[in-house]
Amino acid sequence: MADEKKLTTRAEDFSAWYNELVLRAELADYAPVRGCMVIRPNGYGIWERMQQTLDQMFKDTGHKNAYFPLFIPQSFLQKEAQHVEGFAPETAVVTHGGGKELEEPLIVRPTSETIIYSMFAKWVQSYRDLPVLMNQWANVVRWEMRTRLFLRTLEFLWQEGHTAHASHDEAEEETRKMLGVYRDFMEGWMAMPVVTGQKTESEKFAGALRTYSCEAMMQDNKALQAGTSHNLGQNFAKAFDLKFQSESGAMEYAWNTSWGVSTRMVGGLVMTHSDDKGLVCPPRLAPLELVIVPIYRTDEERSRVLEGANRLKRSLDDWERRAPGRMRGENDARDGMKPGAKYYHWELRGVPLRMELGPRDIEKGQCVIVRRDTGEKASVNLLAIGEEVHERLIVMQDDMLIAARERREKHSVRHAISYDDFKSLMDGEGAFVYAGWCGSAECEAKVKEETKATIRCLPDEEFRSADTPTKCLRCGKASTEEALWARAY
Repeated sequence: MADEKKLTTRAEDFSAWYNELVLRAELADYAPVRGCMVIRPNGYGIWERMQQTLDQMFKDTGHKNAYFPLFIPQSFLQKEAQHVEGFAPETAVVTHGGGKELEEPLIVRPTSETIIYSMFAKWVQSYRDLPVLMNQWANVVRWEMRTRLFLRTLEFLWQEGHTAHASHDEAEEETRKMLGVYRDFMEGWMAMPVVTGQKTESEKFAGALRTYSCEAMMQDNKALQAGTSHNLGQNFAKAFDLKFQSESGAMEYAWNTSWGVSTRMVGGLVMTHSDDKGLVCPPRLAPLELVIVPIYRTDEERSRVLEGANRLKRSLDDWERRAPGRMRGENDARDGMKPGAKYYHWELRGVPLRMELGPRDIEKGQCVIVRRDTGEKASVNLLAIGEEVHERLIVMQDDMLIAARERREKHSVRHAISYDDFKSLMDGEGAFVYAGWCGSAECEAKVKEETKATIRCLPDEEFRSADTPTKCLRCGKASTEEALWARAY
């Protein structure tokens, strides 16, 4: 089988390991259009479960889904100065349609603030129309020069939330609330711990008042910006005349927020948990949570074991009907493949639990369950199989978050560090470094130029060091902020 060649190891070449894993686990493939990807069923299955979970979380917080056009008039993008400056280099522009040159070029959406707030301006007249809480599931196009499957492609899938409020404080509360929703999802479903905090002026979203982000550590100790939430202030409201009559009768501009996560999270999941055998997927997001591998040598054993495997599958299906989405399984009854080849196949694709069933297991009324993350094996009574599988999936989900958090903390630096040592660390194994910053954009830019490390965020209170840094990492002047520094994707 083509699959049997081992992956490049993470220690050898983390980037090559990631690319090989995504391709060979059949998560995605390169499209004929350079810089684009095809998301294959294994990868889309993970995205679907992400989407379903987040969609419900958004609805639980009062948001409703809508859909807005893919094409945006070029003049719309130019109405908000910072926005057009931030996105102009990444835009794809349509100049012809139906064989004719268009009167006004159309931008293929890189993000939808402009077109959405132009519509909000039509719909909002009074404070009674607020808040407006909407979400859109869509694709966007950003003309990236350097691409990598899931992490950065010309076209990707995402959701973008857009809201309008009567006051700054309501908008700020919304911005922080949705950042919390993202964190809950990333830690509770992806088993990927994140640091939350505010972006610096140079790193914030183009046109925003403030940007907050979720920053996760990958296994190569680089950061991945996994999600962002923006308080847009009144910038877009003023650009698109989004006004409302307040309770006092005065006309005021609305306050907007936007927030989004994308298929980049699938790449984050891969790089947070997977190993040199292939994908390791948290049970809550696995398209397939378990696989049964029948083991036999003779025709007589084959008949008996396959019958036992089918009974086991029916038993698990009964549990799945009682607890939907928690015990999705497959019986791998393929002929002509040795059990070892099947193990390899499913390990590569990240199925959380493998159930091995042979003639002796049937005689003993048991099967062997193997966890994908740790390789731990246990013999389990078939009469209690539903409870046992259910419990193992819960424990595995929790253990994966604990392991990822411990790995992050092991590679986090919270003590005073010299700039020379910081440069050596960034050139070497990398880390999350919590250090002082004087607040100077010049210092921030110099660190990026000299080390390729950036301020990922100014961490929220719970993530800050017990001993507040007193000096700037680079210039040594008094620090005004504690910053989280790291190289990033």
